[in-house]
Order: sequence, then structure tokens, then C-alpha cells
Amino acid sequence: MKAERTASAELVGVVVAVQANYYRVQLLAGQASESATELLCTRRSRLKKLGQQIMVGDRVGVEEPDWQGLRGAIATISPRQTQLHRPPVANANQVLLMFALADPTLDPLQLTRFLVTVEATGLRIVLGLNKKELLDEDQQQQWQDRLRKWGYQPFLISLYEQAGLQELQQQLQGQLTVLSGPSGVGKSSLINNLIPEHDVRVGSVSERWGQGKHTTRHVELFDLPGGGLLADTPGFNQPSTTCRPQALAQYFPEAQQRLAQAQCQFNDCFHRDEPNCSVRGNWERYPYYLTLLEEVIAHQSEQDAIANAESTLKRKAKRKGNTEYEPKLSSKRYRRPSRRSQRQNLKDLYPDRHNPEHSEDSPSH
Repeated sequence: MKAERTASAELVGVVVAVQANYYRVQLLAGQASESATELLCTRRSRLKKLGQQIMVGDRVGVEEPDWQGLRGAIATISPRQTQLHRPPVANANQVLLMFALADPTLDPLQLTRFLVTVEATGLRIVLGLNKKELLDEDQQQQWQDRLRKWGYQPFLISLYEQAGLQELQQQLQGQLTVLSGPSGVGKSSLINNLIPEHDVRVGSVSERWGQGKHTTRHVELFDLPGGGLLADTPGFNQPSTTCRPQALAQYFPEAQQRLAQAQCQFNDCFHRDEPNCSVRGNWERYPYYLTLLEEVIAHQSEQDAIANAESTLKRKAKRKGNTEYEPKLSSKRYRRPSRRSQRQNLKDLYPDRHNPEHSEDSPSH
């Protein structure tokens, strides 16, 4: 009889990349063989049947390792401490938000969009500003003072001059950090500086649009020399704000500071023109808050309209990639009447036919 596999026989590792139906698993210290520290794995069919998705950053158990072929099968997934859906990363501790001070020009509204999106995840924010060599010291100090008023302590670095990287590295040690930011700000160059053995393709900045060309194709974890993991995330250069309108203010540290000093008169205050609002004022990012507020209100209205439409419409087969809807039929209106109801209706229409006293066979008086 074949011996039953136990959890103690599993190897433990972290998923560092997901491509198609395969998973690269980096084994923890003491789990690897002398010849390999990573295995290319599939997942057990029971995980698929249970609907358990495997994400980059997951701590998993691997069965039946084939050291010669460097293969294995993921059998278990440990409970996640944190989970991001966009980008799909599990067990992250913080987000390294990378922007450039110049080339492309730093847009305060775009930076605010990213900050709000990251604030909504609940993870710690490490703000790195690259290309400081393109600004003089007075301009650098102005940005530092400005961002401190926003509630953030930025790290000004120069990958070109190799300046400021040591302080940034200290913030990454021992953490699983998600690297995010718009294209062309130096994210791939940062990875190449922090992890020289990984040759990540670097893109240039478009002269026409003033934006970088996206070079990262999938989420991948990189092992940092000083300890910790760094996740490069593709497709995250245009974050969307989709929170509830009433929750938007909690993602602005300046607004939270004002609310800590005095509460608004209304619990559902939008902080626009309501009376006795403690958030409304002349702080720098208040116009950006109003801009994002209009967007989240419009998004909420759109979602409510879709929900209402789906309550009276049903989805049809897609044609040419477009989803179509048609009205749902009312069950009461189109339900076939029962035979009992039909007979009762006939009695009501022709009472004489169904009354024995007035039938043709009854004796005449």
C-alpha cells in the first residue's frame, strides 16, 4: 500500500514568479539541495477544484521534488497576511513608490493618484524620488518640504550618480516590498542597481509623450542581497481610484490630521460645501481631493447604474467582444396558468354550464 503523504514531508518556499500554469518557488534556507534553490512547480488539481489562486509572494508547500529536473508540485498554501489584487501579490509589507523629479516631469496630481491608491491598500509607503541630479539643491529641498506637508518623508536618490541608495536599501531589508510607479522613472534601473546579477530590461522615456516605455511583463520577486524581497509590478502606471466617496478623505494624511483636531458636523460629509466641515480649507492638495472626489462619485454612480440594470436585464451572449443585455421576463406575467386555474376561469365565464340546476339534462319545472 502506498504511504500517505504528510505535511511534514513537504518543502516550504515562496512563489517568486507566476507564468501561465507554472510557478517558480524559491525554497527557504535549509530546504534546498546543494544543487538548486528554486523549483519549477505545477499545482495540485485539488487546489484548482477548491478555487485557490496561487499568487506571487505566497508561502507554499511543495511535494515530490525532482532535484534532477528541478520540478515539483504545490500542495498547500499558507494563510496570507496581506493580499493585493492589482498587482496580484501576497504577504507584502510595504510599497516602494518610485517617481522621478524630472524627465518625466513630476506631476503632483499623478503622484497624488498613486499615493491614494497605495494608501487604500493599508501597506506602509516608502516614497523614492529618482533623478535628483537634474535639480539643484534648492529645488530638491523645496520638494522635500512640500512632501513633508503632505505627510510623507521622501528619499531623494540618483541612480545615475549612485547617490542616496544606502538609505533606501535600509528601508527594504527584511521586507517584502512591492515596487510601483509610472513608467520611465527608473524602476528597472533600481532593480539592476540593487541586484546586479539580475539583468532587467530598461526602457527609455518617450520624447513625444514625456512618459516611459513599459518594460516589465509580469510580477516577479527579486531576492535582495541584504535580506528581503522586491516585487516588480507591470501594468501599474495608471492607478484608478475606486473607493467609496465617503472614504476618500482617509487616504489624505492632511485631511486625517484636520479630522483628528475637529470632527465634521455630518458623519457622511463629502468635505465640499457642507456646513462646519473641518477638512475643507486651503491646504495644497485640497483641489486634488475635489478632483478625485468627482471621479469616485462618477464611478460609484456608474456601478449603481450597472447594478440596477442587471436587476432588470440579463446578460446575452457576447457579439464581437461586446456584452449585450435583454429584459428579464416577469415570471408572474409569462408563467403558464395551471389547469385548476383554467377550470375556475371557465366556471366564472359560463356559470350555467357548470350548474347542475340549469343543465339541459335536468328536469323542467
